[in-house]
Amino acid sequence: MSSDFEAYEQDFGTITAEVTNKIGRIPKLSGEEKTQLVLNVDKQLEEVRELLEQMDLEVREIPVQSRAMYNSRLKSYKQEVEKLEKDFKRSRIAYSDEVRNELLGDDVSSSENQLIKLREERAHLLDNTERLERSSRRLEAGYQIAVETEQVGQEILANLHTDREKIQRARERLRETDANLGKSSRILTGMLRR
Repeated sequence: MSSDFEAYEQDFGTITAEVTNKIGRIPKLSGEEKTQLVLNVDKQLEEVRELLEQMDLEVREIPVQSRAMYNSRLKSYKQEVEKLEKDFKRSRIAYSDEVRNELLGDDVSSSENQLIKLREERAHLLDNTERLERSSRRLEAGYQIAVETEQVGQEILANLHTDREKIQRARERLRETDANLGKSSRILTGMLRR
């Protein structure tokens, strides 16, 4: 089951990388090419949401001991998708502003052009900040997964140690029983001879 989850993770990583790249290109394009890219990104975001649903179903099938680790990964992916959707919305707003300017004509004053450039620069800075935050969240999630894995490993080692002690006690009892049976057998043999 976890192999299915990991396959979904790979698909998720590939598609989100493509979506991130395309979202960054939307404000730089115009006309039909931009419209097609917007539609394509919308379709890919729907695919990503479906992947998250599949991952959620897989997590429910995973044994309870490992479920927490997969839940934290899934939560991180959901946050990433929310961020991508916000970025997409922001790029579409920039797209709408450009369409409005095209419809109204090129009567935009230089101060409005500067304002647009400032908006683009601000959006670019926000994108970079959010990418850094997303990377930090991924690192934090990875660290949490490592800690949880270590805890699970420690629990397994403790269980193995307990099982080993039980086996050793059972082996010792078996030896004692074997010795007692041997002794009983000798006594019975001696009694039969008399």
